[in-house]
Amino acid sequence: MARSIRFVIIGGGLAGAKAVEALRDGGFDGQITLFAEEEHLPYERPPLSKEYLAGKKALSDFTVQNSDWYHDHDVDLRLGARVSALNPGEHAVALPDGTTVRYEKLLLATGSASRRPPIPGAGADAVHYLRTYDDAVALNSVLTEGSSLAVVGAGWIGLEVAAAARQRGVDVTVVETAKQPLVAALGEAAGEVFARLHRDHGVDLRLEAQVEEIMTTGGKATGLKMRDGSTVAADAVLVAVGAKPNVELAEQAGLAVGDGGVLVDASLRTSDPDIYAVGDIAAAEHPLLGGRIRTEHWANALKQPAVAAAGMLGKPGEYVELPYFFTDQYDLGMEYVGHAPGFERVVFRGDVAKREFVAFWLDGDNRVLAGMNVNIWDVLDDVKALIRSRTSVDPDKLADPEFPLAELLG
Repeated sequence: MARSIRFVIIGGGLAGAKAVEALRDGGFDGQITLFAEEEHLPYERPPLSKEYLAGKKALSDFTVQNSDWYHDHDVDLRLGARVSALNPGEHAVALPDGTTVRYEKLLLATGSASRRPPIPGAGADAVHYLRTYDDAVALNSVLTEGSSLAVVGAGWIGLEVAAAARQRGVDVTVVETAKQPLVAALGEAAGEVFARLHRDHGVDLRLEAQVEEIMTTGGKATGLKMRDGSTVAADAVLVAVGAKPNVELAEQAGLAVGDGGVLVDASLRTSDPDIYAVGDIAAAEHPLLGGRIRTEHWANALKQPAVAAAGMLGKPGEYVELPYFFTDQYDLGMEYVGHAPGFERVVFRGDVAKREFVAFWLDGDNRVLAGMNVNIWDVLDDVKALIRSRTSVDPDKLADPEFPLAELLG
């Protein structure tokens, strides 16, 4: 391709970095400009609430590529650079200083931000959110042995931070409005597994609990006041109540937005044929699952960019990977694959009490929509095959550890 052709990528996370790799690997020799709002080189986010807080990894261990790589691959990497506007009609992006950069094709990989609920006191010192490396550094500094942490929200981030904090000798209280942790992702039955896990490790887990305000003294958070009048004393507070996709640029540009994100087809192309979107913001048509899927999972940021890059290069492609995520908390390691928003029942296979099992989410026709393996590591391919087969299964055989999963495919 001619050197005068420029592709622009907005978003300096894993998805943006992987898009650059895919374009160069796909033979694109034109100009690439990557805008990253953070001052850090693009990095992976899962370690922020896992290995980094556990003291097992430093930033360099989960940085996607070093600075030499971008130089060697002739990438115009702009760190600490925010795009203020997107003008599809002119094929240009605007920067806060008034300059513009033109593009032939553009990829939105803007990710998401921590939700910040309107809780009184949420802006006080010692109130933390976890989305960026700088957030993790700040949180890491307060997780000292003998200190106390109050976590608002029992989702993945809240529970992973709670586990890391407990393993560092921090007293942890987690408050959650739902009946169990992770209800939105797993439902109540599987959520109870994580409730027991954290209570077994000394977390004060308070369910169906509403936060009235974050208490402060001298502008610093000192804990939580609950709606029932009780209080939680804490040296620091983590608010972990989900993420909000960064779709503002897409909305301003007039791109089709809905289902919580930017609407894209199976090739990850938006309503503008020269703009693609990947990662947290992409509400993508899924050929297998028969609808739009938008998930805030590491696997999307890792794998979707290759499909989008192919489309930008004029090559056919569809994103057909099943949604996937994982977690590590204390002695529990887990992988989840599939998508089960309308499941009818959950079938457990193995020893739930010992946290060595596989869980399956089924629809009304006993077809497997999703599966979760907990401390069992040789079944993921079989679970994926069951989901892709769309085959009705016998729930009793599915629950029987002696019955091979592969034989359920018929």
